[in-house]
Amino acid sequence: MDAASHHLTRVISHGMGVEPVISDWPALTSAEVARVLRHYPGVGQPLRLEWHSPRPFSAACVMQTESGPVIVKRHHARVRDVAALAEEHRFAAHLQARGLPVSSALATNEGATALPDDYWTYEVFPLAPGVDLYREAMSWTPFTSCTHAHSAGQMLARLHQASAGYDAPARPARPLVSSFTIFSQEDPVRPLQHYIEQRPAIADYLENRPWRGEVAQHLLPWHAALKPYLDEFVPLWTHNDWHASNLLWSDATREAQVQTVLDFGLCDRTCALHDLATAIERNIVEWLAIAQRAEQLVHLDLLDAMLDGYTATLPLTARQVRALAALLPLVHAEFALAELDYFHGVTQSPQNASLAYDTYFLGHADWFHSSEGQRLLGHLEQRAQALEKN
Repeated sequence: MDAASHHLTRVISHGMGVEPVISDWPALTSAEVARVLRHYPGVGQPLRLEWHSPRPFSAACVMQTESGPVIVKRHHARVRDVAALAEEHRFAAHLQARGLPVSSALATNEGATALPDDYWTYEVFPLAPGVDLYREAMSWTPFTSCTHAHSAGQMLARLHQASAGYDAPARPARPLVSSFTIFSQEDPVRPLQHYIEQRPAIADYLENRPWRGEVAQHLLPWHAALKPYLDEFVPLWTHNDWHASNLLWSDATREAQVQTVLDFGLCDRTCALHDLATAIERNIVEWLAIAQRAEQLVHLDLLDAMLDGYTATLPLTARQVRALAALLPLVHAEFALAELDYFHGVTQSPQNASLAYDTYFLGHADWFHSSEGQRLLGHLEQRAQALEKN
């Protein structure tokens, strides 16, 4: 991390656990935002800074301006440069053109949707319509109602429909992108080796770890169970961070519907079932509560509601539901490596790097052997059997 960023104001942000932490990145200041907004035509004078986002991987705020509120987001250039943000913005623009209600980045005077400035990169969005109901919710916390889960499932299916025909190549090696290039292969060991070689920070971290043996022990048995279903995974550009907090809602009630889709920061070319498995992993399992309790971590009512919403628009076969179950223990593995790349290579946090590797990369897969993990997989098998009977 750059020395210059150490002397600026910090905000309280979401950490990797339950407790809030001091943010890795300095808070945006009014003067900084005013300097950025000068590059955006029609926004007008900034009036007051209204809110700082608690999300951990970048800095963001809401600024009230003469033309209305905007969201300004700042990334370290090693995490997102202009080219990286353009990948996300092009995908969101495609979805918007196909009728999906997404938040689209504003363009600068030069027509670019991202602005480089020193070692930062900025993007600016109009405040999208909808209530930010889950604004303070951490990732891996469940929906607060089955209606929310159903609506989120429905909107995810709409996104997958809108994404069809978007044929940009997969994104290059970047920190914090949720790809599906390792366990989608018949033999994942070589693509895993390639993934590590492309990311020097991961290679450095694993230098003194017996990682090949750890992967063989913790992950390859799950991959063996996934192998028969690899032909179900049709490449598709996907959101890859489908959590309630990345959605805006019609109102603040338990009956609210999804109104706008936010935050395409992790989007990439994966497949629909990978995106759906990520949505289950993000919203249905209370990972952050595992330290406190072993039971009641899985919300099967929310799972059914989300899948019912999804399949009302895009029906799944019994085989696809089994593929979804087979994918679940591995769906977070590749993003866990991307987090390791970020924590070891960018923020240089030994504690979070260990969390990414031991708890997320290896530990999440192991959890699926537990009674709660088996309850989740068993429930999906029951859904598959019910589909076969009908």
